[in-house]
Amino acid sequence: MWRRTYLFLVLVRLWFALSPSYLHPDENFQGPEVIAGQIFSYPVRHTWEFTTEHPIRSVFPLWPVYGLPMLLLRWLWIGNGNDGEIPPIAVFWTLRVLMFIISFVLEDWAIHELVQSPRHRRLAVLLVASSYVTWTYQTHTFSNSVETLVVAWSLVLIERIVASPLRSSVLASTVLGIIAVFGVFNRITFPAFLLIPGLRLLPYYLKNPLSLVAMIAAGLSTTVIAIALDTAFYTPHSISWMDLVRHPVITPLNNLLYNISPANLAQHGLHPWYQHLLVNLPQLLGPAAILLFVRPHLSLRLYSAISGIFVLSIFQHQEARFLLPTIPLILSSVRLPKRESTVRIWIGSWIIFNLIFGTLMGVYHQGGIVPAQVFMSKQPDATQSVWWKTYMPPIWLLNGKNEVLTTRDLMGIEGQKLFEELGKLATCDTPADRRSLEYLKEKNGTYLIAPVSATWLDPYLPNKGLEGLRFREVWRHQQHFNLDDLDFVEDGVWNTLSRVIGKRGLAIWRVTKSCPGAKSR
Repeated sequence: MWRRTYLFLVLVRLWFALSPSYLHPDENFQGPEVIAGQIFSYPVRHTWEFTTEHPIRSVFPLWPVYGLPMLLLRWLWIGNGNDGEIPPIAVFWTLRVLMFIISFVLEDWAIHELVQSPRHRRLAVLLVASSYVTWTYQTHTFSNSVETLVVAWSLVLIERIVASPLRSSVLASTVLGIIAVFGVFNRITFPAFLLIPGLRLLPYYLKNPLSLVAMIAAGLSTTVIAIALDTAFYTPHSISWMDLVRHPVITPLNNLLYNISPANLAQHGLHPWYQHLLVNLPQLLGPAAILLFVRPHLSLRLYSAISGIFVLSIFQHQEARFLLPTIPLILSSVRLPKRESTVRIWIGSWIIFNLIFGTLMGVYHQGGIVPAQVFMSKQPDATQSVWWKTYMPPIWLLNGKNEVLTTRDLMGIEGQKLFEELGKLATCDTPADRRSLEYLKEKNGTYLIAPVSATWLDPYLPNKGLEGLRFREVWRHQQHFNLDDLDFVEDGVWNTLSRVIGKRGLAIWRVTKSCPGAKSR
């Protein structure tokens, strides 16, 4: 029975991996967009993490995770006789399937190895596989998702090293040294999860110094390679050995120095020290958060999660996705209630919680952005696109269209300022704009992409007069929620939910305006 349940949950995970939800801009701008600009001819946008004087993001972990699959995909594309560049959306879905595969294989395998009891192992695997975090975050291209796998396999290696004879522990120690450096260059928070588990290695390495030497040597070699790759990426000219000595780019150090500054963190939002523990963790675990306190199973996995939460809570900027590595560790370290009736209630609440949040985050959350970019890439007249009240759109999905299409992300500016910007960019209304698809033959076109729930636009959309802006809806994606436009204080809870949920969707309007001397209509 549990095998059939597990296989069903794997299919659920795949279904969510192939859903175009958009959980956070970092899933594109801190990974795929950077490497896509190196491998393909797509014009890309580098965010401030990569353009600052002291860059804080490493490209070293991006190459094995995203670069190698992209190179393989390009090789297969050319080998099959296809001409031209691979469509970016094909690369996008390939990476989603890749994240599903490595989540399905590596995460579940790690849990299988870490949990010794067969009975507890079945429960742990099912809990991890049925978590909406596994369905959504782990199938998206987050550095946090990669960190989850690196933490889990570091724990596996630590267990193997402690339990292995000398010869096999040398190999395990070498691999641990490599992936530990990989983990640090991926996210500087990685060591926080190994503070307590790493203590188990101290007495072992005192007795087996050869294994310690192997780990240090592997770690140092990997560090040199990582620094060389980052230095080459961020240096505008070809680097030499002297550049590595005199001007190395050490991104983890830059990242640490940036994040220990309260002034820097204030730009991203400051949170109280208990944000992770009392808000973010329950948001990710749901009913399992209760079991963590009333039915914990003490283990190395749980100690790893505790150390990670403790260290991450020291930093004042705290987002829920920072805790992703703790989720499989905690879910594999809890036990179900003792009473059968309580177990049924808990299982029911667990299913409902994950179905709701899985659908919300895996399908509807900013779900129209990726399809909207695909649509915009096919609009021959598009020269200006204005995005309002959405996440930053990934421009690498425009398939080269961004050579002529300027993307403006106005985020959540006031409606009146939006209109002023549209007034500057809108093209003159012509007879073609009022006929079926004749407007596509125009040389220039301005498009507004905004949530349907942005009701500030409603009074202006039906305008058919000679004055003001005119909006022609050309596309709509129904499965889109804009959860960053909640205003419970001003609109009230019911009115806000009615607007955001009842008027869900993302729409694209072609925007024109009346111009003096234009032909009458």
